[in-house]
Amino acid sequence: MTDRTALKTLVSPFSRFIQLEYSSGIILLLSVVLAILWANSSFYASYHDLWETKFALGWGVWKLNEPLHIWINDALMAIFFFVIGLELKREFLEGELSSVSKALLPMMAAMGGMIVPALIYFMVNRGTTAEHGWGIPMATDIAFALALLAMAGKHIPSSVKVFLSALAVADDLGAVLVIAFFYTQGLSLIPLGFAGIFVLMLIAGNRFGIRSIGFYLLIGIAVWLCFFLSGVHATLAGVVVAFTIPSGTLLQKMEHGLHPWVAFLIMPVFALANSGISIGADFLDTVVNPVSIGVTAGLVLGKCLGIFLFTWIMVRFGLGSLPSGATWKHMFGVALLGGIGFTMSLFISGLAFNEALFADQAKYGILIGSVIAGILGSIVLSKKLI
Repeated sequence: MTDRTALKTLVSPFSRFIQLEYSSGIILLLSVVLAILWANSSFYASYHDLWETKFALGWGVWKLNEPLHIWINDALMAIFFFVIGLELKREFLEGELSSVSKALLPMMAAMGGMIVPALIYFMVNRGTTAEHGWGIPMATDIAFALALLAMAGKHIPSSVKVFLSALAVADDLGAVLVIAFFYTQGLSLIPLGFAGIFVLMLIAGNRFGIRSIGFYLLIGIAVWLCFFLSGVHATLAGVVVAFTIPSGTLLQKMEHGLHPWVAFLIMPVFALANSGISIGADFLDTVVNPVSIGVTAGLVLGKCLGIFLFTWIMVRFGLGSLPSGATWKHMFGVALLGGIGFTMSLFISGLAFNEALFADQAKYGILIGSVIAGILGSIVLSKKLI
């Protein structure tokens, strides 16, 4: 095998991943636009009624009868989190997070990109009933971020794309932990105990060499159901089950098989169901509130400051080095793109707020903050400035 062939073999999976994220980012954007147009059209009632339509699954005492938006946010998004879990496991085993030297810089950058936005939001909303939403501006949407990075030009070193991907994966891990520890309420221990038993069965299956997708699928569904009934957010079952999947061929097969479904169906449907905000004549007055301001400032200022500052500290004290071929302008642009919180931020806002007013205000902040961060990041990364 020639050096060129070997390099192509190593790079082509990542290139396909980038292309997939680029395409899915466009589809995701179209879904957001459609949701907003639909929610502000003469058919706005049908938009809201659709997601409240009850849909039953199962039979007898095992029957679940929930609104469509619950199935989307708790069931479909569990598959989204399952893929995140597979990506995390792969990265920890053989990817950019597989060693301390590789993982330290993107993980510390991600930590900064979570701590600073949360602090900004908390300070803006301190002492109010909305302060619980501090987790909303902590997330980075990898699909949108990578799409804009790809659109910024081919002159950007591939190492910068790898850094942003690793940062976003580490960011996802942080978001999962925040959801598990701070946005889970009212635990029911009996279903949680059964979930633990099923997880042990999955771990045993891995240990004894079971490589059947059906085995992990059926028991994984049981874990999801137990999580759903326990009060732990059901989507976290996806991450837990993912970490029990045997590494190697099976993990890669499941990740590659599910990734297109998540990118081109689940995330767009989630965006369509959760992005329909009303934009009236008083829109500017509506967005001037602590929640919207806290989320917007957290995403635009907090993510950028946190990612860039923590990266600079690591490099300055010799604990890490810039990606090969990257400049500090590249890092600043990536830090700005990290403020595109969209998918995960919307998800966390749904967990943080039961009040419709706060939920809508958070959506305003997410959309405005993500748009500003995306535009600024794209400008900084444009060829003319680098």
